[in-house]
Amino acid sequence: SGVCNALSLEIKASPKVQAYVGEHVLLKCSFKSSSPITENLLVDWTYRPLTGGQMERVFHYQSIPYPTAAGKFKDRISWAGNVANGDASIAIQNPALSDNGTFICSVKNPPDVYHNLPQTVLLVTERGLAFQLSSAALLSLLVFLPSLLVVILLLVRMGRKFRVLKEKGKCGYKKSSIEVSDEPEHTDRAGCGGKIKEWCLNCVDTDEEDPY
Repeated sequence: SGVCNALSLEIKASPKVQAYVGEHVLLKCSFKSSSPITENLLVDWTYRPLTGGQMERVFHYQSIPYPTAAGKFKDRISWAGNVANGDASIAIQNPALSDNGTFICSVKNPPDVYHNLPQTVLLVTERGLAFQLSSAALLSLLVFLPSLLVVILLLVRMGRKFRVLKEKGKCGYKKSSIEVSDEPEHTDRAGCGGKIKEWCLNCVDTDEEDPY
């Protein structure tokens, strides 16, 4: 009879839960009972610090939740379960580093009162600096970075156009000193001017479109 009762109610809980200081954390606990759920169903959560010591009850449920009225978890534990769905979970508000410890979820649904006792180890840590950015800061960063990239690209493009204009001006000066003449051009001069013109075109050859 004892063996049958032991197998008639089964509890499952996460073996380890990671939490962060000041952030809401959920301790999940689910159960299966061979008997119909009644108002006599009991849920108890107990806690023991990682440093050791006695187990203490921090939450009790029977038809309605009864959070602990004393101790370190006073006003910080709330009911997050639904016994009709086999859920006996609780939530902890503003977890602290001192909350690290072992939690045990116990469920009794008479006549099913014998069950396993799964343990959940809660590990509370500080979040890194990268995770402490507010949503407003992240939004500002997303808006600022594209704008900065556009400005940089414009400055690079303007710099390249300025160099092209500067080189073009130098080449135009050399060309005018040779080609400007009041006399008609002769065949040999035309050939020399053509070479100078070709040299200037090569000088200003660039992928940039003509600024004019």
